[in-house]
Amino acid sequence: MRRSLRADFSLSTISAGFVAVLVGIASSVAIVFAAARAAGATEAHMVSWIAALGLGMGITCILFSWYYRAPIITAWSTPGAALLVTSLAGVSLAEAVGAFLFAALLTIALGLSGAFERVMGKVPTPIASALLAGILVQFGVSVFTSLQASPPLVGAMLLMYLAGRRWFPRYAIILVLISGAAVSALLGQVHIEQMHWALSRPAWVTPEINAATLLGVGLPLFIVTMTSQNIPGVATLRASGYAKVPVSPLITGTGITALLLAPFGGFAFNLAAITAAICTGPESHPDPARRYTAGIAAGVFYLLVGLFGASVVALFSAFPEALVASVAGLALIGTIGASLDGATRDPDSREAALITFLVTASGAEFFGIGAAFWGLVGGMLSHWLFNSARSPVGDSK
Repeated sequence: MRRSLRADFSLSTISAGFVAVLVGIASSVAIVFAAARAAGATEAHMVSWIAALGLGMGITCILFSWYYRAPIITAWSTPGAALLVTSLAGVSLAEAVGAFLFAALLTIALGLSGAFERVMGKVPTPIASALLAGILVQFGVSVFTSLQASPPLVGAMLLMYLAGRRWFPRYAIILVLISGAAVSALLGQVHIEQMHWALSRPAWVTPEINAATLLGVGLPLFIVTMTSQNIPGVATLRASGYAKVPVSPLITGTGITALLLAPFGGFAFNLAAITAAICTGPESHPDPARRYTAGIAAGVFYLLVGLFGASVVALFSAFPEALVASVAGLALIGTIGASLDGATRDPDSREAALITFLVTASGAEFFGIGAAFWGLVGGMLSHWLFNSARSPVGDSK
């Protein structure tokens, strides 16, 4: 029997949900604004984009996490937004919306076919763990690069993290966030003077279908979102112990959400990896069965982003970059460690997993496709070659 939702909530899961939203918004909202401007969006349209994206992520986080009892975090497609910055030049906003709808339809078709889930089901756990570790390692490193850039702020957060992990492990990250905000305020690094609260207003854009835009913008948006976002997102769930969550309904659900919200600026939704890892890790809750409430909490905070749009974005942007980077890195240390352990535990898969980790961590891109995809390709190819060498035929030589 399912436990009470209220009983499963805790301060640590609420904190994890908030940190996930803080990191997700603050780290990439500028790219979304740039993508909207590339399509000629007005200020009203840009507020509508944030509203649509926030509402879409909020609803899917809450419904997916509650129904599957797993911390399922969705996100806008940051690589997709980066792609739009360069590909929307000369494209009208109406034609861009048509491309968003096309990408959403492709996502729905892929989800309903079950092909994506079948492919990801063949990825061994060590490879998935290595992929996740490779994605997250830069966030762990950023804590110490931020320490060099802002010693008083990050130094205080590091000390609070160590003390919290020693005496209050479940509340270490919320204590880090509070201490970081306090020190930032004392140093005069929090800037919210010009912020005002106002509800978002949706701005409808009637889509126009242009074949060249569908192929030049919609298809690449679909491919980039699948390879750079959904593959790492599924790997995060599998590496964190939520392998039983069916992937196809999640892919289909994000596609339907994009289809409904594209006219308002919801250009693409996908499974999150980095922000999801904040909610799926041990810092969220010691009991994996209760971490789903972190996904619900993240959904509630995303709904607030959608309702208040630019005001909430301005609030999150008021924090210094070093605070955001350090909170993310410290929140992910446990997940990075668990992923490295899962990647290297099996001697037969260790070398292939390390190849996956190194390629992914390198950040190398080819043909416009991110390192996570190539890390997965390299790891799977290595795994197949090394396992073939250990086959009975090879052993009989």
